[in-house]
Amino acid sequence: MKVCVLYVSASKENQKIKAIAKAIAEGVSSQGHQVDIIDMNLDMGKKVSFYNYLIFGTEATTFWGGKISPAVSQFLRAAGTVSGIRSMGFVSKGGIRSMKTLQSLMKIMEHEGLFLKKSEIVTKVDYARAVGKHLQI
Repeated sequence: MKVCVLYVSASKENQKIKAIAKAIAEGVSSQGHQVDIIDMNLDMGKKVSFYNYLIFGTEATTFWGGKISPAVSQFLRAAGTVSGIRSMGFVSKGGIRSMKTLQSLMKIMEHEGLFLKKSEIVTKVDYARAVGKHLQI
């Protein structure tokens, strides 16, 4: 199956979300799937409607959490028809209310019609790799 891991960082200096996205991609590819990684800030407007499974990751834009980058909703609006595609959402632990941040991401994904199968708060690269290995695609 074709899987795409999409991520967006709250700041250009922070590489944590990128490392987590790569680790999830490694775990998924170990199951034998073809995996692509997309930075939503750099690849705005790229079509992802031909993928079988989409994995979205982000982090809180504020210390208090709950708010995510507007690039996620902008990317999804321009990404083609994604309604009905199975997906997963994850956030890296950041800020005080990580669960609120994850809920914000899930709300945007569901608004675009994605079929949300799993959501996670991922704090470490090793855990991200394990999540990818055990993901039911």
